[in-house]
Amino acid sequence: MSAFGDPPQSTPPASPPGGRKVFCHKFQKEMPGLDKQPWPGELGQRIYENISADAWKLWEERMKMILNEYRLMPWQKEAQELVKKHMEDFFFGEGAALPPGYVPQQSK
Repeated sequence: MSAFGDPPQSTPPASPPGGRKVFCHKFQKEMPGLDKQPWPGELGQRIYENISADAWKLWEERMKMILNEYRLMPWQKEAQELVKKHMEDFFFGEGAALPPGYVPQQSK
């Protein structure tokens, strides 16, 4: 009891060290999950529940490459639909195919 006679307040359970864990579909092992849903709708919820923060970082790099190679404007609906398709393939398919004619940058 507190000094005022109130019962002690319960505290919410602590998050596990390193945040929430998910079984990452991309890496096929348990890893730290994302802090929030990264994309709207059902796909975003699937990603939040099944994809690790590390896999999302890999996707962000892939998404930049897709936006640049296809010269997409992210605010356009057509671009968002194409990105969504690649995202679903990247996380839950065989992996998104690289754009035709893509040549990776050479490291110096």
